[in-house]
Amino acid sequence: MSGGSAESSPSSRRNSFNSLSRDLELPSEQGCLSIVVLGASGDLAKKKTFPALYHLFDQGFLQSGEVHIFGYARTNLSDDGLRERIRGYLKGASEEHLSEFLQLIKYVSGSYDNGEGFEKLDKEISKYEASYKSGSYRRLFYLALPPSVYPSVCKMIRTYCMNPSSHPGWTRVIVEKPFGRDLDSAEELSSQLGELFEEHQLYRIDHYLGKELVQNLLVLRFANRLFLPLWNRDNIDNVQIVFREDFGTEGRGGYFDQYGIIRDIIQNHLLQVFCLVAMEKPVSLKPEHIRDEKVKVLQSVNAIKCEEVVLGQYDGYKDDPTVPNDSNTPTFASVVLRVHNERWEGVPFILKAGKALNSRKAEIRVQFKDVPGDIFKCKKQGRNEFVIRLQPSEAMYMKLTVKKPGLEMATEQSELDLSYGMRYQNVKIPEAYERLILDTIRGDQQHFVRRDELKAAWQIFTPLLHDIDAGKLKAVPYQPGSRGPKEADELSARVGYVQTHGYIWIPPTLA
Repeated sequence: MSGGSAESSPSSRRNSFNSLSRDLELPSEQGCLSIVVLGASGDLAKKKTFPALYHLFDQGFLQSGEVHIFGYARTNLSDDGLRERIRGYLKGASEEHLSEFLQLIKYVSGSYDNGEGFEKLDKEISKYEASYKSGSYRRLFYLALPPSVYPSVCKMIRTYCMNPSSHPGWTRVIVEKPFGRDLDSAEELSSQLGELFEEHQLYRIDHYLGKELVQNLLVLRFANRLFLPLWNRDNIDNVQIVFREDFGTEGRGGYFDQYGIIRDIIQNHLLQVFCLVAMEKPVSLKPEHIRDEKVKVLQSVNAIKCEEVVLGQYDGYKDDPTVPNDSNTPTFASVVLRVHNERWEGVPFILKAGKALNSRKAEIRVQFKDVPGDIFKCKKQGRNEFVIRLQPSEAMYMKLTVKKPGLEMATEQSELDLSYGMRYQNVKIPEAYERLILDTIRGDQQHFVRRDELKAAWQIFTPLLHDIDAGKLKAVPYQPGSRGPKEADELSARVGYVQTHGYIWIPPTLA
């Protein structure tokens, strides 16, 4: 029999959301909500932003009587033109419900550095707000745009589109990664945005912080007595945080070559997961208390050693005509972080990411130390591991040594397994963007990157990135469809990781 309750109704989900808002001391707000998607005609908007808004509407978190959605881009489109462009990406409800959502969307065309378009946008928003005689006027701007236009767009928003001061409410801005290329460019961007908006108005989105299993990390660590005495250097030998894709850049080589796998994945997504694995217990669940602890652990990371870095580039990457023939941009990287504090001194954190590998997954693998006094002579079978699989097939499992069934006293590796597809069969796991947009609406910043956190993250990786850009570290070739460079496995073994041979975790099925 499966666990988990049946999917709840929209009204019960709204009640649960309002209850959590009270627990976190977030103000309960009523009135009209204007959501503006800038870059509305682009891929990110149609594949992620609009579907997330639609799912929030479908679940009752956005009500047709209080929300209106505005698309803004340079493309010359009508309201119906935008609706038709995104219709095919909105799945999971009746045609009637879909049509109701699409009617909430209006489109405004204009440039990103000229006031005329933004004046027109403000006029459309104000026209909608004028129909509300009470409550607050809330304006949320989602920048589904390249960072190069953030300063000009934010200046236009600040000049022409702010929530009217004569009425209660707020203006909030969501910005997408990458937040700069290194420490200096990130600080310059932060300064430019900081001159226009207060920190509480800026929401730097990293969609990994909206993933279900990532959000479970704080609960696992601090709500279970089992882990409290184990989560330290006395018991844990090493931690791996891994991101693997089984495809290459697929026509995006020119764009990817400007950034590389460290800037694209490790410095943001994997480092955010690292923070939640390694941080100390916050005073409370208030956003600032959680983000304070993330900053502290980032500031405790030692300088990265070149001998604890492996870079790779898959064969065929430079066949893309948009990639320079002499490119040294890594499509694979394994980087060891060392935390200089009482809890983690001596424990390597291996952050590993790559493209064109032999599998697709993202996971956290916490490997424990060997059992002292191995009376069962089972050390060679492998160590205990606690694995949190972030995607696909969300799960967490504890790898254990157990007695093999039978008359002999023989041991084997097995697992205690919580697979979400089995345990929560009737529960819809929300997409990361749904959760993070909802957090922005309610003013909860705990899953967004604060300015000092961003600075601390870039301070860790900027020296390494500058060495790579200068050609001081070279990417070694590896075959597409492989595990990556053999040097990466050698590095993991050198810092203490023991690979288990002969054991493969298989996601359970109903069959």
